[in-house]
Amino acid sequence: MSSTYALELKDLRKSFGKTEIIRGASLAVKPGERVAVIGPNGAGKSTLFNLISGRFAPTSGEVLLNGQRIDGKKPFEINRLGLSRSFQVTNIFPNLSVFENLRCGVLWSLGYKYTFLKFLADLHDANERAEELLHMIKLDRKHDVLATNLTYAEQRALEVGITIAGGASVILLDEPTAGMSKSETRRFIELIKEVTVGKTLLTVEHDMGVVFGLADKIAVVVYGEVIAFDKPEAVRADRRVQEAYLGTPAAVTQAA
Repeated sequence: MSSTYALELKDLRKSFGKTEIIRGASLAVKPGERVAVIGPNGAGKSTLFNLISGRFAPTSGEVLLNGQRIDGKKPFEINRLGLSRSFQVTNIFPNLSVFENLRCGVLWSLGYKYTFLKFLADLHDANERAEELLHMIKLDRKHDVLATNLTYAEQRALEVGITIAGGASVILLDEPTAGMSKSETRRFIELIKEVTVGKTLLTVEHDMGVVFGLADKIAVVVYGEVIAFDKPEAVRADRRVQEAYLGTPAAVTQAA
């Protein structure tokens, strides 16, 4: 099904018991756009990501991926339709090598699924794709290193590699630079730009330097609603956004 939008949220709502967390969120992201999702703590950003990726089912509303409804589907079904995400906490196979982690990520997309009749070393296309990813995330020298022995920044880079390994067209990154130094963050921004060329990107981010350095557009979530969605300069000047961030334009560049 063709669509103008890579990802679209229509009046999305989520309640836990009597508490409504997402209150009619709507958003339409075009193919290839890089969108940063920001908002005060408790605004519902992670819940929104969980609804999009299938960890939670919405109470009402719709989520469309390339024009196809995915709300209510299981995470693995959504992944196979072309959406992949990373998490706040690094999620890798610690006792596999960097190369093996990436190879695991490409197997399903290459059609191998749950086959036990082939030796992985003989899967030349999977091995070649894993090598390409290894180069893309700049961990060539860590080919045979166990993932548990990587630095924190390297583990995050590996997780991004796994996230894009299946060839998804829409990528969700949840606080990808959290815990990194300023120099690591700068390098990681460039890495994300490189590996998501041609893809649609949504990222939850608290570092406003990352937001303004990475995003084509910014979606501001406050009390479970998207109150602004526009280019960074327009969002910075939006009075509603300024009020949400303690009432000053300067605060928008410091808070998240």
